[in-house]
Amino acid sequence: MKHKKGSTIFLKSVIMLLGIPVLALGLFWLPGMASRDAAAHPESSYLSYLFLLYVYALCIPYYTALYQAYRLLTNIDQHKAFSKSSVRALRTIKNCALTIVAGLVLGIASIMIMFTGKEDITGIITLTLISIFVTSTIATFAAVLHRLLQKAIDLQNENQLTV
Repeated sequence: MKHKKGSTIFLKSVIMLLGIPVLALGLFWLPGMASRDAAAHPESSYLSYLFLLYVYALCIPYYTALYQAYRLLTNIDQHKAFSKSSVRALRTIKNCALTIVAGLVLGIASIMIMFTGKEDITGIITLTLISIFVTSTIATFAAVLHRLLQKAIDLQNENQLTV
């Protein structure tokens, strides 16, 4: 039992470590970058602040998914892995990942519309496509786990009714 508790503590710390760099980038590095870019290119300074707003909007589903993953690990610690709360957490993680994918696709589309032929956008598009792939993998994994967990809970409830 202690090994399982230790592994969930490790996973909880990984979740915390996933949230800290995004928070640090969003609070310290991105605003400075946006203001420097706005000062360097005053004719398109509004785009820097729109980008900043866009990144902050994508942080909402990211942190929601991290919180739900933390709640799921807490349920596992409390021996409530097969509960409706765990099913809701997995569904929320899946929906957050799909929201992030939609936001990234929208971002690629807007970048391609605004900057085609003006600047080299290959690097940005490549990084965004990698992010879409990773987030889609997380969404698929959460959807499969959600379905399996829901079936296990249904079987558990059915077995309780027959006894």
